[in-house]
Amino acid sequence: MEIRNRTAVVTGGASGLGEATVRRLLGFGARVVIFDINAERGKALVEELGDNLAFCRTNIAAPEEVEAAVGFAVEKFGGINILVNCAAIGIAGKIAGKKGPHDLQEFRRTIEVNLIGTFDVTRQVAFKMLGNEPDENGERGVIISTASVAAFEGQIGQIAYTASKAAIAGMTIVIARDLMGDGVRACTIAPGLFDTPLLGSLPDEVKTALGKMVPFPSRLGKPQEYAMLAQSIIENPMLNGEVIRLDGALRMAPK
Repeated sequence: MEIRNRTAVVTGGASGLGEATVRRLLGFGARVVIFDINAERGKALVEELGDNLAFCRTNIAAPEEVEAAVGFAVEKFGGINILVNCAAIGIAGKIAGKKGPHDLQEFRRTIEVNLIGTFDVTRQVAFKMLGNEPDENGERGVIISTASVAAFEGQIGQIAYTASKAAIAGMTIVIARDLMGDGVRACTIAPGLFDTPLLGSLPDEVKTALGKMVPFPSRLGKPQEYAMLAQSIIENPMLNGEVIRLDGALRMAPK
């Protein structure tokens, strides 16, 4: 799908991987709507980047907010052609330890945001995509979700995050098959260690050490590199139903 003159929704678009994707899509001529809970940052990006960008404060774990945000995007720019799901949270906790079993509410919250939130945005945007006029290749939309290498090699203390991301990876082929007759493609990116706000509180020496775990290039990934892959998925019509690792050949150790 050509990016120019298309409308994209990016969840978690006010920072990190999402922000890099927003900037790249705008640079290639798209109109973009950010769904994010960080209103201050979202509005600042709109002020910085201009009229082809809009922001809607959205908690993706709240269905009524998702429905309102999708309606806002359609009203603002006339439809939605591209969805990039980046919004997520991460918590740490073993399934059981000396202090007791894993906190069930924390597990539930992670699933509600990362998995159910992603699913809710996807189902609602996909429904809107069905009404789009197909392009010359018969495409009506492209959906990109974000998993993690933790979906395949979750580390100690990542039980909730891993469960949510493994489910996103597993949904990918089903979404593609559900929508194959409607000209909507679906892929998922599974990033490795990236320099995002999730790692932002770590000291530089710790981030450098983490980067050295990556076989090549031996550094943390850059959000722009995620955005580059998102662009490639959008533009390449044969990319469908696939979960693509973006990790420099990293395979995570237990801890």
